[in-house]
Amino acid sequence: MSNYAFGADIGGTTVKIGMFDKEGNKQDAWEIPTRTENNGSNILPDIAASIKEKMKDNDLDNDDVIGIGITAPGPVQEDGTILVAVNLGWGTFNIPNTMENLMGGGIKVKAGNDANLAALGEQWKGGGRGCKDMVMVTLGTGVGGGVIIGGKVIAGVTGSAGEIGHMHIEDDETDVCNCGNCGCFEQYASATGVVRIAKRILAKTKKDSSLRKLETLTSKDIFDEAKNGDEVAIEITEKYGYYLGKGLALIATVINPEMIVLGGGVSKAGEGIIRLLKPSFEKYVFKGARETKFALATLGNDAGMYGAAKLVL
Repeated sequence: MSNYAFGADIGGTTVKIGMFDKEGNKQDAWEIPTRTENNGSNILPDIAASIKEKMKDNDLDNDDVIGIGITAPGPVQEDGTILVAVNLGWGTFNIPNTMENLMGGGIKVKAGNDANLAALGEQWKGGGRGCKDMVMVTLGTGVGGGVIIGGKVIAGVTGSAGEIGHMHIEDDETDVCNCGNCGCFEQYASATGVVRIAKRILAKTKKDSSLRKLETLTSKDIFDEAKNGDEVAIEITEKYGYYLGKGLALIATVINPEMIVLGGGVSKAGEGIIRLLKPSFEKYVFKGARETKFALATLGNDAGMYGAAKLVL
C-alpha cells in the first residue's frame, strides 16, 4: 500500500526535498546541490538518486510511494511541461515523463511552478490553512504569487498565472523592471522596491534620518528604523504600504479570495505590514471584496516542498 510522498523544491543553489506520509506530516527533509552546469542536465537525475537513496534507507520500494511532486522556477503547463527555466538552463520538456523514467516507472510524478506550489503549501499546511480560495504573495527580491481556487492551483494556459509582480500600477515610472516593462508592482512592493522608494524620498527631503548614515540600505533597515520612530523611515514605509495595498486591491477585485497570505523576506516585518497596506487596499478594492482577510506565511522556505507533495497527495 502506498503510504509516502516526496516533494522536491528546485532552487537556484539547492533542491529541498521532503518525505511526507499520506496525511501530509513531514517525516524527513534534506537538501542537495542544484547542479546547473550542462544546461541543468544533472538536476532531475540527482533528485531521483537522492530519493532512491532515502527510499532504501527506509526500506521502501516504488509501490510504497504515492508520488513525487516537483517545483520549477518557470512557467509549467498543467501536464508538467516546462517552457523555460533560465536560472537552471532548461528549455522546454516534460518534467513528469523524464522523472518517471529516472525512477524506473510505477511512481506518479507531477510538476508545477515554484511560486504556485508555495501557495499550495501555505494553503494546505501554512498561513492559509482551511481556505479554499487564496492568493499568496511573496515579497522578496522580486514579487511572486500563486492563486488557489477551490483548493487547486490556477496555472493558466502557459503556466504564467500568478505573475502578479508584473501587474502595471504606475504610469510615471521610467526605471525598467527585469521583465522589460516600467511601473510593475514588483518595482515597489519587493524588498528592492522598498529601497527604491527610500532613495527617492531621501533625495527629495532634507529631514535628518538615521538611514543616511548607512552605507548599504536594506528593507530591514528601513522597517527597523520606522519602528524606532525615524520620521523619514515612517514616511517610506507608509509609501510602501500605499503601493502594496493598491496592488493587492487589484488582485482581490479580480480573484475575490477569502485570504491573501504574505510571504518572503519583507513579510518578516510582521503584522505591521498588514496595517500599512490596509488604508490603500480599502481605498482601491471593489467593495464586494473588501472583507478579504490577510495573514503571514508560516512555512518559510519549506512552502514549495509542502506544495509539491500536496500536488501528488
